[in-house]
Amino acid sequence: MGVKVRGVQQVSKNINRILGDIQGRRVIRALQSAMLIGSVRAALYTPIDTSALINSQFREITTNGAVVTGRVGYSTSYAVYVHDPANPQRFRRSTAKKEFLTAGFEEERSAIDEAVRRELSL
Repeated sequence: MGVKVRGVQQVSKNINRILGDIQGRRVIRALQSAMLIGSVRAALYTPIDTSALINSQFREITTNGAVVTGRVGYSTSYAVYVHDPANPQRFRRSTAKKEFLTAGFEEERSAIDEAVRRELSL
């Protein structure tokens, strides 16, 4: 005796939509965790004179189709010159470094990898 079941395709579509939403949220959360870890270390290396540079740090996440991109930067106009190793400068802060943004993320690579692995695990 055969039984007709209605709505199987709708249920399948809804399950796929829900799983895609969960996966999308996990990716965003993993990217946010990675950016927070790296930006905290970069803030430690950021030179401080008037605190304008360190207070201009920003994080943003953009989604373009299936590509999710995270960006950490500084919005002050002179941040590029302070970051550039070709411009010699003396810093008042003892932890300040040239290429502070790059150094912050490179030194936290293992912690970032662990955070991403933790966020994306089921």
